[in-house]
Amino acid sequence: MKKPGLTVKVLTGLVLGAIVGLLINLFIPDSFETLNTYLFVPLGQIFLSLINMLVVPLVLFSIILGTAGLGDPAKLGRIGVKTVSYFLVTTTIAILIGLSLAAVVQPGLAGDFDLTSAEFEAEEAPSVGETLLNMIPTNPIAALGEGNMLQIIVFAVFIGLALTALGEKTKGLVHLFEQGNDVMMYLVGIVMKFAPYGTFGLIATAVGSQGFSAMKAMGSYMLVILAALLVHAIFTYGGTIKFLAKKSPVWFFKNFAPAMSVGFSTSSSTATLPISMEVAQDKLGVPKSVSSFVQPLGATINMDGTAIMQGVATMFIAQAYGIELSAVDLATVVLTAVLASIGTAGVPGVGLIMLAMVLGSVGLPPEGIGLVIGIDRLLDMTRTAVNISGDAACAVYVAETEKDRDERLENMNA
Repeated sequence: MKKPGLTVKVLTGLVLGAIVGLLINLFIPDSFETLNTYLFVPLGQIFLSLINMLVVPLVLFSIILGTAGLGDPAKLGRIGVKTVSYFLVTTTIAILIGLSLAAVVQPGLAGDFDLTSAEFEAEEAPSVGETLLNMIPTNPIAALGEGNMLQIIVFAVFIGLALTALGEKTKGLVHLFEQGNDVMMYLVGIVMKFAPYGTFGLIATAVGSQGFSAMKAMGSYMLVILAALLVHAIFTYGGTIKFLAKKSPVWFFKNFAPAMSVGFSTSSSTATLPISMEVAQDKLGVPKSVSSFVQPLGATINMDGTAIMQGVATMFIAQAYGIELSAVDLATVVLTAVLASIGTAGVPGVGLIMLAMVLGSVGLPPEGIGLVIGIDRLLDMTRTAVNISGDAACAVYVAETEKDRDERLENMNA
């Protein structure tokens, strides 16, 4: 009898975690704190810690090898422009989908909300300009120690370019980085054996702490976001695979499902990066050089799922407060959210910080975030699964266009 694959195991852990968390919340809520402290949280945190342990060295090795593997600096620039342009365009599409659905469904009018109890202390996020200036590390070792992904990526790109320029002189160093990357990918395989148990713990904690009543109270808001995420995944990413990469969207989502399930449970694009890269390379056939450049960059700046939340939450809060947003306000929301997706990269709690920026840009009270913060953890899981799918779709698109370009050049030279 064939053993169940990783996808089946992770999804089983996910479903069981949701069921157990919901049952405990409904029937024995007094026991939740004990079970959560001694069972669910340890299972989830051990899994997250194991993955996070691998992220920084994997990103460093991957970006260095990806940059060096591309060889021609012109090719690196071409792929960089394609990647960043794709992320900015899809983020714009994402927030437009969110705003449109929220305007039609009007979730903020679905019930009466206690606006006096809505509390949220907004953190100040760095500006886009500040983030761009801070991308260059003054101390690369400190950047590695702090896990500053943008600085690590920039440093790794410079190393990769140097290895390409020096050629044979640094062949041994390239080989060392390749061995380091192999070690990391081997460790990813070991860590993933624990994924079903970690997923169970993470989901049990999220559902058990929120319960059915919280989900029911915010049902309209949740459904609009989930519908927008689904539309974006099917049409934007499915369209990318179908029309730009000339492949089957069904093939894409079926093969990328293991990474999506892990992304759902971890709620972190960065934490899921080792698995999403492995799946893209092994299941989707993305060359390691492309995957190693596009996906770490996407995990840092691509936040389509979060952009959808910005749009829906902004409309929801405006409707709840009885404030009508003009066309100029809506355009400001789109522009602010797109820029914020880069400007707040790598900041903890990035979704809510971005939302505070967006609300402030159109004069809405940031305290309104208190209306949605309770179920943000559950929605964050789905947003992450969509975000990493966008990274993978971009990697497939870039890989296919580069392959077509290489083939055309070969035919011209033949």
